[in-house]
Amino acid sequence: MSLGDTLKPFSAWKHLFKEPLSVKKPLTERPGADRYRGFHKNEIDKCIGCGTCEDICQNAAIDLVPVEGIDTKEGDSGLRPQIDYGRCCWCALCVDVCTTNSLTLSNEYTWIEEDADKFRFIPGADNKSWDHNEKGWKKPENNYEFYALERVEMQERHAEERVQSFIEIIKGYSKEKAQEEADRCVACGICTATCPAHMGIPEYIKAIREDDMEEGLRVLYETNPLPEICGRICTHKCETVCAVGHKGDPLSIRWLKRYIADQVSLDKYKEILGSDGIENNGKKIAIIGSGPAGLSAAHYLSLMGYSCTIFEKLPEPGGMMRYGIPEYRLPYDQIDKDIKYIESLGVKIQCNTDIGKDITLAQLEKDYDAVFAGTGLHLGRSTRIPGTEHENVYMAADLLREITMGKEIHVAEKIVVIGGGNVAMDITRSLARKQKEIYGKVQVITTSLESEDIMPADREEIVESREEGAIINPGWGPQSIEIQDGKVKGLHVTKCLSVFDESGRFSPKFDEAQKDFFEGDMVVESIGQGADMSYISEEYKDKLEYNERGRVVVNKEFQSSIPWLFLGGDIIQGPDVIHGIANGHKAAIGIDNFLRDK
Repeated sequence: MSLGDTLKPFSAWKHLFKEPLSVKKPLTERPGADRYRGFHKNEIDKCIGCGTCEDICQNAAIDLVPVEGIDTKEGDSGLRPQIDYGRCCWCALCVDVCTTNSLTLSNEYTWIEEDADKFRFIPGADNKSWDHNEKGWKKPENNYEFYALERVEMQERHAEERVQSFIEIIKGYSKEKAQEEADRCVACGICTATCPAHMGIPEYIKAIREDDMEEGLRVLYETNPLPEICGRICTHKCETVCAVGHKGDPLSIRWLKRYIADQVSLDKYKEILGSDGIENNGKKIAIIGSGPAGLSAAHYLSLMGYSCTIFEKLPEPGGMMRYGIPEYRLPYDQIDKDIKYIESLGVKIQCNTDIGKDITLAQLEKDYDAVFAGTGLHLGRSTRIPGTEHENVYMAADLLREITMGKEIHVAEKIVVIGGGNVAMDITRSLARKQKEIYGKVQVITTSLESEDIMPADREEIVESREEGAIINPGWGPQSIEIQDGKVKGLHVTKCLSVFDESGRFSPKFDEAQKDFFEGDMVVESIGQGADMSYISEEYKDKLEYNERGRVVVNKEFQSSIPWLFLGGDIIQGPDVIHGIANGHKAAIGIDNFLRDK
């Protein structure tokens, strides 16, 4: 023992002559330390009711409960944490795991009540004296998180390489990367509520963490029979409300869905999903259109025992998924994988069959017990500005379809695309690839009424279009297409100041003093698409109800005013794949209910 160790106890004698500290009123004059873990506070408008605080509490001291004035909406469950101080141990794990940093602890620690039930309260909703106390425990800054804030990067081909061909851009996660990304999930379920199909997202992400791809596939197919397709082109609205996205990057939910489907070979599907030996109930359903809505309806109806026949106008099944989305985003073999499984359930797909011409709707009514129509939006819409009648002015939907069919299309050296949605980006990038192949360089400019901050296209589509050499110049209104000596020379535009009025109605306003001219030998219009409903003959049109937008009115099970006719997908709701899938599933349930009650 050193001399210092021997003398150290005697150092306490210095306190002998100090005046003792006495707190005369310890209940009112003894505040907690600045970071003391006292009573809970919650910024109730910042909280989203994700439930991570409830899940992490080891003492079951937190319950999510409804609160008056807080409504359920996208990204918010409408529930708020209720704390039970008969159980709470003030460990602050609930604060540390909070995804929005709304939950904190004050440094106050005295609360006297005769009624024990008062110690069960909702911070932020039940007013307390410490609500405005800024001291106490808050989640520390500097990446003090229970999960990684940055998403795991998805590998993709470089722009210089991908613009050379239509080979798929996204490479997909490895097992290690998928599990690393899955570990970021807090399993709150906010995403499930936002997904149109209400997929079991936390459950299939859990399957990835546990490396159980069979369970993951089963979870996917409960609500989505097109996982390879949806795992590539879903609009992934679920990611916009992801709880971890409030402080970092949202989870890559779409890519994780794709990862599961990519890991399981088609020949194992029926065994994993238990879809062998389905008993046929003797009833037949006709489905018009083999897009996501039609395929989804056929899948779920076949599982219920119905014999389904899909009638497709085009040479191959898939609808707009095949004929409207470029192969670099959605490879045809992945479309085929999803469709082949549906066919294995006994679903028949009859292509090159135009309902209304080859077979009438009246004939389908006679031969089948019910009909579902999910025919999509295949007709392009025109700006109808002067010059659109020229032969070198095209519709994006027509060109995308012809590219898929392997037809030769006209590709000018300089091209102008009108439109700001994903279809506009699809045709922009497809034509860029064609230009690169023919001319060795990209000269396509895409313009839209919308400014870039409100363009309907996915942000990644805009960024990748520019990376591939396209010019995206938004915020201009097309005025006329200049034609000289019978040839297209370009597009005259005027600066667009706003697209919608105060009521949200389409009412663009322009600055006539700002004009420009986009040079091009070819113009492509991509300002929206319409439905071809010509298969519904006059005798049936008069029996259907229509809303103010001219769409057929259906009930919650997608049944029209003609009881045996159900409609869904883009012609009713959308346009996107996941809404079509959800519509088809609900319609299948509706058809089953209709025929059971018949």
